[in-house]
Order: sequence, then C-alpha cells, then structure tokens
Amino acid sequence: MNGESKTVVEPYGVERAVPETEAEFRQEEMLLNLGPSHPSMHGIVRIITKLQGELVLDAEVEIGYLHRAFEKSCEATTWNQALIYTDRLNYVSTCINNVGYCMAVEKLLEIELPPRGQYIRTMLCEVSRIADHLTCVGAAAMELGAFTVFLYMMIAREYCYELIEDYCGARITTNCSRVGGMPHDLSDGWLEKVRWTVGKVRHILKECDILLTYNRIFVDRTKGIGAISKERALQYGFTGPMLRACGVPYDVRKDHPYLIYHQLDWTVPVGHRGDVLDRYLVRMEEMEQSCRILEQCAGKIPGGPVSCDDKQVMLPDKKDTYGNIEGLMNHFKLIMDGHGIRVPAGEVYFSVEAGNGELGFYVVSAPDENSRDGCNNRPWRVRCRPPCLSFVAAMPEMIRGLMVADVVPTFGSINMIGGELDR
Repeated sequence: MNGESKTVVEPYGVERAVPETEAEFRQEEMLLNLGPSHPSMHGIVRIITKLQGELVLDAEVEIGYLHRAFEKSCEATTWNQALIYTDRLNYVSTCINNVGYCMAVEKLLEIELPPRGQYIRTMLCEVSRIADHLTCVGAAAMELGAFTVFLYMMIAREYCYELIEDYCGARITTNCSRVGGMPHDLSDGWLEKVRWTVGKVRHILKECDILLTYNRIFVDRTKGIGAISKERALQYGFTGPMLRACGVPYDVRKDHPYLIYHQLDWTVPVGHRGDVLDRYLVRMEEMEQSCRILEQCAGKIPGGPVSCDDKQVMLPDKKDTYGNIEGLMNHFKLIMDGHGIRVPAGEVYFSVEAGNGELGFYVVSAPDENSRDGCNNRPWRVRCRPPCLSFVAAMPEMIRGLMVADVVPTFGSINMIGGELDR
C-alpha cells in the first residue's frame, strides 16, 4: 500500500475515503441471480442484478416462468366456463377476479344485478381484499424477520377464508359469482359472522400495528427504500396501493364507481413518499376501510333476489333443475349442449379495484353467422389488465442504487402475483 486513497460513494449518498487497493477492488462488477428459486421470488420470477460489492448498479427482471395462457384458455370456453380461469389470476383474492370478469360480460349483455346481489358481491370483494393485504404484509414482514406478524396475519386470513367458504364452499379457487348474478343467497347467520370476523381482524391488525409500525428495525429497513416518484409511477401505469403510496388518491371504486361503493362511507388512504413503508401503511389503513365497508353492508343489505331473472343467462336453482322439466331444459341449454349464454356482438372494457390495483377485462364478442340470433356462445377475445405487471416492470428503477438486502423488502412491497403477472 502506498497510502493513497480514493473517495467512493456508499449507498444513500454517503462518501467515504478508502485505500487505493480497496477502491480498485470495489470496481469489480458481478451478475447475481435472485430467483426463481429464491424464497422471496415465489419460484416464478428472476431478477438479474448487476452488483458492485453489495450495491445494485442495475437489474433486469424476467417473468413468464408460470405459463398459464389465461386469455387463450378463456377464448376456448363458453362465457361462464371462463370463470374458473379468473380464479387463478390472483389466487389470494379470487372473488374480486370473478366479479370483475362477470361485470364485464354483464356490460355486454346490458344487465344489472338486483341490489341484494350487488351487496353480496361487494362484501365478498372486501373480504378478499383484506385477505390479499394480509398475505402481502404478512409475507413481506416475514422476509424481514418478523415471523410473529406473519403468523398473526395468517390467522386473520383464515377468518376471511372461512367466511368465503361459508358462502360458496371453497377457500381459494372460489368461483363465487356468475354472469348475471350470484349462485345462491346468503346462508343463515352469515351476516353475523361478517361482524364477528371484522372484530377479530381488527384486533389482529392492532397487534401487528404495534409490532411493526413502531418497530425501529422495521422502519429503518423500509423507510426510503424502493421509493418512486408520483410522476414515474403514473408513467409506468401504477394503480392501487403502489400508486396511492406516492400520493395519488386514485381508486377505481371512487373514480369509476361500480356495485354499491358510492352509497357507502369510506375513504382512500394515501402516502407521500412512495417507499416500502408508505405501501405498508396504505395497505394497513385499507384493511380498516374494508372493515368499515363490511360493517355498513351487513347493516344495510336489502332483501330480494340476488340474480337477474333472465333465463337465457342465469342457471336455474337446483330444486328447479331436478324438480321440473322447465328447469331441466334451461340447465341443459346453458350447460350440457354447449349452447351457453348468447352474448351479442360488441366489445367492452370493465375494471374493478383489486388488491393490487386496477384489474381490467377487455372482452370482445364476435357475431356468429351460424346462429339464428347472431350472438356467440363464447368470447372471441379476452384480455386482462393485470395490476402488478407495471410494478414488476419498474423494479429495476426502484432498486437501482440500493443494497442487495433492500431488494427483498422492495419486491415484497409490490405484492407480485404470478398468475396475473405472467405474460
């Protein structure tokens, strides 16, 4: 060593003088794969990082390990059969996917659900939203070492899943909605269980808020990490908690109201830094707002039917299918002979607010020259606007200049869901 030194810039803009030999050593660059086998990459994403020591100089994200062909699968089935594929888009909050697709097709058919059906859809969507946020925050906290929080939030998620299971019999792939309405009405005691679940979820959220929000280690690991400006977020096409954490109060439920959200009292939480900590805080407050929505729906839900009365769209009740010839013929026409729902030619785009942001379905029905009414029994084109695709596209910009250890909390904060991301 000759005693000479160079000034290098550490992460977060800290300058440090180091010996000449150390400075030369630090100039070496290497490529490091994070994923797809890394636990926090979910097995379906690879981030190729360009490192200088532990500093991330650049990154490239590869997607597509989970190849599902959602759009083409929908185009090969009838309108109602495509519902099972929407379940798998976001396998954490499937009810919202079901409702979004059904409402897109209903927009083509120009039908609207009775008020009670809209209330039921709203409640199922909000229960799913809570489950989605619990999974995101719990898993992200666990990846930073807060394993207790993960366990607590999984307990809360179980309460949500039990509520969904009580309605439709399934926990994950729910298939809880139908084009034209709901498969059935609420069971006895379901609304009372909604109130009970809201109380349990709030209690767990309070405990997790104490464990995380006022935890210096957690705050230091998330504050100022993975930040993105409001302008860049809009340019990338961010929506949902990621955009609201940047200070933009855009929410599909408020800006393009659907179902009965415009009749309820709730607010859109926003941040201002656009970093990992703000995304966490926004999601925590959104769960409280979802609890408020559920309480209001449980207290205001009207009576009446839960589906439209168009027999060319809605399946008959099981008692009618097995009890009279009209119900059996109706079921046969919609299901067994491949006739299905006849949708007039046209194209629509309809979006809902999913756990990650705007989930949109662009649906096209082409005229059928071989049918008497010119309507088609299956979609000609189905396209999905997945909320988290733009987040993953922005990952290199968000982690550039950070340390390797900061990649994991940044990736956890965007709540990447492989089913909707895959292209």
